[in-house]
Amino acid sequence: MTDTPAPARDYRDTVFLPKTDFPMKAGLAAKEPAILERWAKLGIYDRLREQRLGRERFILHDGPPYANGDIHMGHAMNKVLKDIIVRSQSLMGKDAPYVPGWDCHGLPIEWKVEEAYRAKKLNKDDVPVDQFRAECRAYAEKWVAVQKAEFERLGVMGDWADPYLTMKYEAEAAIVGELLKFAESGQLYRGAKPVMWSPVEKTALAEAEVEYEDIVSTQIDVAFEIDSAPNAPELVGAHAVIWTTTPWTIPVNQALSYGPEIEYVLLADGDRRFLIAEALIDSFFARTLPSRHPGGGRDPLTNGGDRGEVGPGLRRGDGEEGGAAILWRGKGSALTDATVRHPMHALGGFFAKPRPFLPGEFVTTDAGTGLVHMAPDHGEDDFELCKQYGIDPVFAIDGAGMYRADWAWLGGQGSVINKKFVSADGPICTDLREAGALLTASDDFKHSYPHSWRSKAKVIFRATPQWFIPMDRSDTESPSRLREGLGEGSAANAALDASPPPTPPASGRGAEAEGNGATLREIALDAIAATTWIPARAENRITSMVQGRPDWVISRQRAWGVPIALFVNRLTGQYLNDPAVNARIVEAFRQNGADAWYADGHQALLGPDYDLADYEVVKDILDVWFDSGCTHVFTVEARYGEGTRANLYLEGSDQHRGWFQSSLLESCGTRGRAPYDAVLTHGFALDGQGRKMSKSLGNVVDPLKIIGESGADILRMWVASTDYFDDVKIGKEVLATASDAYRKLRNTFRYMLGALEDFDESERVAVSDMPELERYVLHRLGMIDTELRQAAEAYEFNRYTRLLTDFANEDLSAFFFDIRKDSLYCDAPGDIKRRSYRTVLDVLFHALVRYAAPVLCFTAEEVWQSRFPSDDSSVHYLEWPTLPSLDADDVVGRKWHEIRQLRVQVTEAIEPLRREKTVRSSLEAEITVPSMLLDADALAEAFIVAKVTPGDVVTVTRTEFHKCGRCWRHLPEVTVDGELCNRCDEVVADA
Repeated sequence: MTDTPAPARDYRDTVFLPKTDFPMKAGLAAKEPAILERWAKLGIYDRLREQRLGRERFILHDGPPYANGDIHMGHAMNKVLKDIIVRSQSLMGKDAPYVPGWDCHGLPIEWKVEEAYRAKKLNKDDVPVDQFRAECRAYAEKWVAVQKAEFERLGVMGDWADPYLTMKYEAEAAIVGELLKFAESGQLYRGAKPVMWSPVEKTALAEAEVEYEDIVSTQIDVAFEIDSAPNAPELVGAHAVIWTTTPWTIPVNQALSYGPEIEYVLLADGDRRFLIAEALIDSFFARTLPSRHPGGGRDPLTNGGDRGEVGPGLRRGDGEEGGAAILWRGKGSALTDATVRHPMHALGGFFAKPRPFLPGEFVTTDAGTGLVHMAPDHGEDDFELCKQYGIDPVFAIDGAGMYRADWAWLGGQGSVINKKFVSADGPICTDLREAGALLTASDDFKHSYPHSWRSKAKVIFRATPQWFIPMDRSDTESPSRLREGLGEGSAANAALDASPPPTPPASGRGAEAEGNGATLREIALDAIAATTWIPARAENRITSMVQGRPDWVISRQRAWGVPIALFVNRLTGQYLNDPAVNARIVEAFRQNGADAWYADGHQALLGPDYDLADYEVVKDILDVWFDSGCTHVFTVEARYGEGTRANLYLEGSDQHRGWFQSSLLESCGTRGRAPYDAVLTHGFALDGQGRKMSKSLGNVVDPLKIIGESGADILRMWVASTDYFDDVKIGKEVLATASDAYRKLRNTFRYMLGALEDFDESERVAVSDMPELERYVLHRLGMIDTELRQAAEAYEFNRYTRLLTDFANEDLSAFFFDIRKDSLYCDAPGDIKRRSYRTVLDVLFHALVRYAAPVLCFTAEEVWQSRFPSDDSSVHYLEWPTLPSLDADDVVGRKWHEIRQLRVQVTEAIEPLRREKTVRSSLEAEITVPSMLLDADALAEAFIVAKVTPGDVVTVTRTEFHKCGRCWRHLPEVTVDGELCNRCDEVVADA
């Protein structure tokens, strides 16, 4: 009978492997809704307010999105970042409420309601205003509900039961109350000056409602005959040439402007002579004689065959300047008191009036002809210069971009943003051509041009009666009357007579903080300097914007919004400034909302001291940026006390000209300070290639789809991992990286949960009794804890997340867990080393689950409930971890830092033998090292090798030791593979 060796015993049932029900696969898309439902039952937000009552408060004031459509990636990024910050502040022990809000008024919502009307062949202007406003309110309510659910699905915690809405009655009352503060303090006037106007939406627009796009426009050169020139009589009969890319402004021309120090020349052209800047001769000829220049085409002066006769062709002569005959040369100052005739002077009336030459500091020789045509209705420089010389706007173009029906040239025609209407073959150029005034016309000028961000249609500068908050008025300044700008013709005068323009009362300006300047601009600039801007470069951006911005136009010619609730005296043109009347207005809004202004109760608002027949009821509504600029009043101050200021505003970088600025100006005008202590700006979410997301490009990344497929925590992980102070990318590869980082962190938690099964306080070991490795890991945890807190306080969650994941991956999984798995699996349950390891794991668990909670709000809850199941607890009630105290010096830290560096060298030295299959694992390796930083057995354990001996350099050989059948270590006491080492023999015997 042959002796057969007994099979090696299977010791797996004696090994203490981690046990947990916590799944490796997250399944977030299915789990997260259940967690949300649990939070709702707990009333987690209200419970947190109760728990943190009396603590230092941290207020992140939410910038309101429009209640219009599903959320997009920009919304998701913004709201998640806010939530991470709020949760981190709560984790640090503060009372950190978060009140979400919505912008419910304004053009985006009106536009959608009007779209529905247009689909039914209805005209919005035929619908009663109360009905239209009710439909706008219903539309906003619908989308508030939709977006609320979508934001909650992101894991955003806040007062969702009582958000702020700009259309709530108390909000509308607060907004009109703030407006009346400006009115009472004299910081309000109505005037006619050019503002950005949308002919499609028929309303003025703020800069923040405009976006710039590259377009191709018609460029023209037009000749104006000089009919008087007292300082240069030889110019009479010659033609001053202007260049413009807005042909539609020629019918409203009222003057020409020159640079006093610019050198001008008179060029001969047969019987005609042309006045232009000397520096622009070459570019002038390049446009007027393209056939004479490389790449040029037809000569527009001689028509080239299809544009009609223009007049004698301009030609180069044999004189100066490359052949052009120069008949006169002089500075622009010689044009003082000179005049020209409008090309359409034959029409009489407005067009027959001489057009003066005016000196303009803004005139340059960068482009054009060095002469600029002035239409004060349609340009800021034009308006200001003409105003100095008593030339007023004529209001020739109506709200739809059409010339007034009574306008002598092109009356009733348009729209001026219609490309065909203003083209080289359109009616404007055709009439100028027939008048012999059009020198060139081509539809080929490429430039950037403003468009309405809502309708995407071109906007124009248009002088209209608007309400303004002045940026530079001091106590001694009084506003000018609108009647400085009476229109030309009966239609304009009738319109203004029906709506007498007021001047503000003679009382002083508004609140002024001590040490601030006398004007709103100066107060705002002081406030900017006193605010913390994150990143710091944002301060320069908003400073330059406020330094250069014009007066704030706050009126809109729309229906859905908070009305400018003023009564204007029909005789004096002043708005009524009576605190008692204002108080009644505010109370009426509080009781019935802004709809109160559209009811028949104006006499009741005026009271017994005034007769409604003497007053115009202003019908304009407020700019929605004024609405949102007041949110600090009816949200922050209303909930937390008058004078309370938000700790932080956080929005995208476009809000330097939007909400950040409107809030700043509103608060500075009424309180003399900013409404915030700090402002954080983040970039935009781009696609994976760094392109702006666009439906036309098909590159839109939908956050709702990501949540539905992968879960909100993956999206939150991406947000926290990005350098969000700049624009960030998101696509499949980017999300895969975020998913991988999430998976590794989840597995860290899973390992700790398994390794801590049945851990209780009786097992805990004092730090002083722990092995050096455990004390080193606690030392590292303390360092990471400090850095994490600093990152959270600086709102640097990219650094925060990287610190957390690097610590979990490199310090724990790849190092500490790797070394101590042998002790966890194979040491006796009561062994001091194993107990110390589990004690530190418990400390790590409590710390890491807290650190992760602001970012991975769902997963942290799942992890916490997995270890500490409870019907009424939550990880989000917890505060920043309190760590075990350690010795002040970091001798252990420095020592183990060296050991880790040496461990890297050992691993690199073993790898070639592993590839050659000389060793299958590091446990089969014997090594020599130049530094014996621990005793040989401890180093072998740290390096996970069979044996360590001193040597000059790191070397590796295969061990001759046999393998323990339980712990798989190769040890000298094991004489045959499969037998037990001394430790394992003891543990198994005692089991």
